[in-house]
Amino acid sequence: QVQLVESGGGLVQAGGSLSLSCAASGRTFTTYRLGWFRQAPGKEREFVASIMRSGTYPHYADSVKGRFTISRDNAKNTVYLNMNSLRPEDTAVYYCAAQFAGTSTYSSWGQGTQVTVSS
Repeated sequence: QVQLVESGGGLVQAGGSLSLSCAASGRTFTTYRLGWFRQAPGKEREFVASIMRSGTYPHYADSVKGRFTISRDNAKNTVYLNMNSLRPEDTAVYYCAAQFAGTSTYSSWGQGTQVTVSS
């Protein structure tokens, strides 16, 4: 099992920046891909970004492309999401998730961290 703990959320004005971290513990060597998702009030959870365990092939939702950057530090078992030019519509609970080798879905999830962007 892999445990994921997000941190770094908070309140920021539109146009500002925030950096989220997701620390992984447990059988971290089994992770294949780590991703960030978000869920706004009254909406379904949506994909934000993902990155392979090797740190290659970052992938972004169109809504955040050019503003958000995902990265990972395997030595620290941590994945990051740097968010710039934040908009009120980025307000959501952000979740970190892990996909394991040989599977096609994200099956380990963190507890989430709130990001609120004021206009």
